[in-house]
Amino acid sequence: MAHTAHIPSHRKPRRSNATKLRAGVAGGVLSTLAVAGTAGSASAAPAAEPVTETLELPTLTADLSTQVARSASATQLAAATYELQAEQEQIRAQQDTAAKKAAAQAKKDRAEAVRKAEAEKAEERAAEAERKAAAERASRTAERTTLTATAAANDTSPTGSTGSGSSGSAASSGSSQAGAEQSTPAPSSGNVSAVIAFLKAQVGDAYVMGGTGPNSWDCSGLVQAAFKQANISLPRTSQQQSTAGTQVGTSNLQVGDILYWGGAGSAWHTGVYIGNGQYLDAANPAKGVVIQDLSGYPADGAVRVL
Repeated sequence: MAHTAHIPSHRKPRRSNATKLRAGVAGGVLSTLAVAGTAGSASAAPAAEPVTETLELPTLTADLSTQVARSASATQLAAATYELQAEQEQIRAQQDTAAKKAAAQAKKDRAEAVRKAEAEKAEERAAEAERKAAAERASRTAERTTLTATAAANDTSPTGSTGSGSSGSAASSGSSQAGAEQSTPAPSSGNVSAVIAFLKAQVGDAYVMGGTGPNSWDCSGLVQAAFKQANISLPRTSQQQSTAGTQVGTSNLQVGDILYWGGAGSAWHTGVYIGNGQYLDAANPAKGVVIQDLSGYPADGAVRVL
């Protein structure tokens, strides 16, 4: 016997693989039986009460309803807010439109008031001008009456003159010289004054083609009427008046000479020289009867009948 035989071994005895296999199979069988028993107990047991989740369902539904109601209230509030804003915007737009209309109407009213005021002023000016024109016409009528009476009083005929033989001879010589182209005797200087005074009394009258007075004239109508104050009968037209007396040069003019523009016998305008380089005529519709400088519109010729 070995000397170590009496010492006990501390190693655990090993289990064989067969032992392990038998233990595993036994465990699996026991597990299967346990599951089957449990299933059988469950199927045999009476029906249990509803599960916890089913009990809590009403609580979740109430919360959801509350949330939906709150969401609906919030939506309604937002809609009401938007509607209020839209109404406010509409009110502001209407107010702006009304303000613009009021401003436009006020502007229109102001313009109408200004127009009426200007029309009233124009009417007042026209009435004042008419009053002045009426007063001037009355004054000219009275002046013409006086001039006519003066011209008639100062008029002397060659046959009625009484004086010395020498003065009668001079008068006869003057009459024969003027009668070369004009049969009307030369009047006295008083008649020249009557002609010029009559012409100046018409300054401001209107120009009207074919006018012969008393308040509107054309050029030859005015000249004819003026020389009628000196008892000189002139033709009616400017063409005839340009050959009615003695032709004189425009550089040797005397007060009372008839000026003409155009050719002698074909003149288209006439006026009367009044001295100081000026003449008086019925110029045109824009000017009427005016006094003008001869230097600004030189005449083509002149005839002398006084």
